[in-house]
Amino acid sequence: MPNYSKHDIILVRYPFSDLSASKVRPTVIVSAPHPSQDLFITPLTSKINSLLAGEFILSNWKESGLNIATAVKRGVYTVHKSLVFKVIDQLNTADANQLEESLRYWFGL
Repeated sequence: MPNYSKHDIILVRYPFSDLSASKVRPTVIVSAPHPSQDLFITPLTSKINSLLAGEFILSNWKESGLNIATAVKRGVYTVHKSLVFKVIDQLNTADANQLEESLRYWFGL
């Protein structure tokens, strides 16, 4: 099974928050390397209007292989590595730093 890195942008079979269905969606890995087969991810969205506190539009979305302007969405989910379809790219340094700030804000750290 492939190894994945923190801040990788991946395509994953992503469950809806109510667990009613799932869809292949881009997400970002937010967990550090760990022997577990599970990854912590945060969702990405093309719905960039009305972003909540801590959500932000990626500054480098096009260069990162995404088709349209994309924002980091509030939320952290756990998925098994087997649900990853492929790695698209990795966040640039500025977006990775913004994501770290957002995670601290969302979790009150």
